[in-house]
Amino acid sequence: MVKVYYDNDIDEAPIRQAKVAVIGYGSQGRAQALNLRDSGAEILVGLRREGNSWQLAMSDGFQPLAIADAAAQADTILLLIPDPQQPSVYKSDIEPHLETGKALSFSHGYNIHFRDIVPPKNVDVIMVAPKSPGQRLRELYINGFGVPALFAVHENASGQARELVLALCKGIGCSRAGVIETTFKDETESDLFGEQAVLVGGLMCLILEGYETLVDAGYSPELAYYETCNEMKLIMDLVYQYGFVGMLRRVSDTAKFGGLTVGPKVVDRKVRQNMRRVLRNIQSGKFAKSWTREPAKASEQLKQMMGKLEQHSIEKVGAEIRRWSGLQK
Repeated sequence: MVKVYYDNDIDEAPIRQAKVAVIGYGSQGRAQALNLRDSGAEILVGLRREGNSWQLAMSDGFQPLAIADAAAQADTILLLIPDPQQPSVYKSDIEPHLETGKALSFSHGYNIHFRDIVPPKNVDVIMVAPKSPGQRLRELYINGFGVPALFAVHENASGQARELVLALCKGIGCSRAGVIETTFKDETESDLFGEQAVLVGGLMCLILEGYETLVDAGYSPELAYYETCNEMKLIMDLVYQYGFVGMLRRVSDTAKFGGLTVGPKVVDRKVRQNMRRVLRNIQSGKFAKSWTREPAKASEQLKQMMGKLEQHSIEKVGAEIRRWSGLQK
């Protein structure tokens, strides 16, 4: 069994004795900056002056700096901008200021693992990867709890990198829920696999296939949406809170029997073969090459795919149903 670290296992001193620069003020950047500040850390926020986040950071009580200025002044630098943008920002604004004794932290191992960013050997390279979007990280922190996280040390130049990364875990509230140690490699590959095969790609495709099967068979789009998409959240809330068996104990016997007998016929061994292929493409770097090594091409492909999905009837029907339900104005 892995060791789980909680607040009582961690000394917060390393972040109380350092200036921490948070580069980026999106979902994770804003949540981590606010949580760390509330935990007593001195926070510098580094942003592009023309970016939309500058005013937001000011409204939260920060005095934002240019990215290079924040990196120059900080002891610990949290690089929390999107993965495709990180290498160029790192090269121009952060690398020149990585003096001996500094630390560079990430919330995803992507650019380190695929070597799009190669820091010098004189700095600590660490990672805190909260297992939730930033909004949830902030909400739970305010409510006195936190979300679990993974942490890793890639380079330990100072000899104190592990103590620092654990202090960051505590500062953003994750060790309230528990944090476990991993590697940049394992976090990156498992995270990409989960997103692609299960949580984002797999889930959306399963819903769309079910929705289209019902609509093609003559059922109304509204009925199809309720049965394949709307209720997905209700089931996943039960799984999240109680596990698979706990969820099954809270649905009808008809749902239990049908789900357990028919589910494996839909998501069968062929799906496992496809998943293994997905994982091999991640491990080999093939996915990284298609995503961040040809950014213009990937960006255009993403734009086209998003546009196609926006025109799908499930989006139009879903928007109407969410309005009826009061979930969306």
